[in-house]
Amino acid sequence: MHRSFSFMIRITLKDGSERSYPQPLTARAVAESISSRLAEAAIAARVDGRIVDLSFRIERDARVEILTERDPEALEIIRHSTAHLLAQAVQRLYPGTQVTIGPVIEDGFYYDFAREEAFTPEDLEKIEAEMRRIAAEALVVERTEMPREEAIAFFRRMGEEYKAQIIESIPPEETISLYRQGEFVDLCRGPHVPDTGKLRHFKLMKVAGAYWRGDPRNEMLQRIYGTAWLRREDLEAYLKRLEEAEKRDHRRLGRQLGLFHLQEEAPGMVFWHPKGWTLYRIVEDYMRGVYRRAGYQEIRCPMILDRSLWERSGHWENFKENMFTTSSENRDYAVKPMNCPGHVQVFRQGLHSYRELPIRYGEFGSCHRNEPSGALHGLMRVRAFTQDDGHIFCTEEQIEGEVHDFIEVLRQVYADFGFEDILYKLSTRPAKRIGSDEIWDKAEKALEAALEAHGLQYQVQPGEGAFYGPKIEFVLKDSLGRTWQCGTIQVDFSMPQRLGAEYVAEDSSRRTPVMLHRAIIGSFERFIGILIEHYAGAFPPWLAPVQAVVMNITDAQAEYAASVVRALQDRGLRVQPDLRNEKIGYKIREHTVQRVPYLLVVGDREREAGLVAVRARSGENLGTMTPDEFAARLREEARPGRSGRSC
Repeated sequence: MHRSFSFMIRITLKDGSERSYPQPLTARAVAESISSRLAEAAIAARVDGRIVDLSFRIERDARVEILTERDPEALEIIRHSTAHLLAQAVQRLYPGTQVTIGPVIEDGFYYDFAREEAFTPEDLEKIEAEMRRIAAEALVVERTEMPREEAIAFFRRMGEEYKAQIIESIPPEETISLYRQGEFVDLCRGPHVPDTGKLRHFKLMKVAGAYWRGDPRNEMLQRIYGTAWLRREDLEAYLKRLEEAEKRDHRRLGRQLGLFHLQEEAPGMVFWHPKGWTLYRIVEDYMRGVYRRAGYQEIRCPMILDRSLWERSGHWENFKENMFTTSSENRDYAVKPMNCPGHVQVFRQGLHSYRELPIRYGEFGSCHRNEPSGALHGLMRVRAFTQDDGHIFCTEEQIEGEVHDFIEVLRQVYADFGFEDILYKLSTRPAKRIGSDEIWDKAEKALEAALEAHGLQYQVQPGEGAFYGPKIEFVLKDSLGRTWQCGTIQVDFSMPQRLGAEYVAEDSSRRTPVMLHRAIIGSFERFIGILIEHYAGAFPPWLAPVQAVVMNITDAQAEYAASVVRALQDRGLRVQPDLRNEKIGYKIREHTVQRVPYLLVVGDREREAGLVAVRARSGENLGTMTPDEFAARLREEARPGRSGRSC
């Protein structure tokens, strides 16, 4: 007797339920079998953990999840697909333009184009209008695969030389996949939306120059930036955030408030003005107190070190292109891009016992890095900067405790500066690194254990570690919800060994200490730029370069006003006089624009009563008080962590 068996594919859905199908089917068909509403809302699918197009063919049992706009992965797919929409619109309007790459970035996407004529703001308006027309056509997005050589020839026939070069650089084992929507074909891994009708809420932002593959030796391309969102209200909220961010731009406020400036003769290097340097010193003095309380010994190391030291540390091989170099008397030197090799030299002076560990060194070390000129951006990306740099020399057993203590200190510092929301990211070994896999395994596990032992949720960033060790990155959110990576702690088993650091263990043997590289605020320059934008220049009193201004109404009160200034300055307060022969309303407006927390006005009545009339920068009239009463109030408001809400 002959038995026949029917072939069935079993699909396990997100809720754990199962469905069986008699033959292979697409992810879209799975969605349609569940409900027409789900099929209409579907953007992509996750099959056995891999995100795929709805056209993906399922040929065996699998776990399948249909992704809609409600899923967090949807936004990246929307943005990636909108980059293709942009490229198609450009080629429709400007035939002969070559497309290169168009990745998703934070809050949006960009696409680089090779075109002789420069794009103008008017062009962006035309391109965006064409994108909306293509979206309305609801063109089906189709994925195909093509052999490597055939794909290279295909794009060269189209005149897309850059695409051909990209394919030539793809590893042989990778599949070459193409996406077509209407007449437009692009090289891409995907996944993408099922049709262009899913792309509704987007806007083109700006045009910038960009070198092909980021190499200044290559030709300059034109990069069009855009943003895309799932909902119209999200797009509108983002544009409002950008508008607010523009008002808070630290470069504009730096000029307006007289804090700093930059100029072409010193690219990426800051000229601090008196008020800006006062702010810098406030931050530095605060951090110096943090170091002292946390058991760090402050040190200072040379700015320039011989090439041989950078070779032994591994920096010359892995970081040379970012180092400024010089020579003298037939010796090559480098201006330090970081402080760690110098700290090892301090540790090596004298033999340390295990009983002395951990040893914590801190340095407000000036560093220089030869960043590309196109990457420089105000205080946020500079070539000369100072770090709140520290290194902990400890045993393997002490790593977890040191990481825990560091996190506690970091949290308090961020809270004092007004940042409560912190994200934790674990960056693991990069392709270009020093040290054995065994050492990297040990270092990564130590950081994982420290995070997990203290219940901290974190995101793993594969391949994003430093060349000498894995790290935890601490990312803070500012008042606009933007994220900034500032703090870091890195476990390094390699550099102390390469540079000959040793200690005497309990069994009298010589051992290499573990070196923890750590920073809380990172670059002072960048952190101050973040503070300027976070507070829109209206710093809380403890950070304000000028905490109060004393103003007279007429010349008759000038001497009394000056005496009030001296009395408040003698109490350690940052107070300035304004004795100009100007109307008091003009003075008040000017210092309000300068974001001074308190404005003190003295007229005849205040002079005769020995008082000052106190006004907050918010416009609130706080009444009259004696200089001593005001000093007590300001000292209370000017403690780290106080927001100065009355201001």
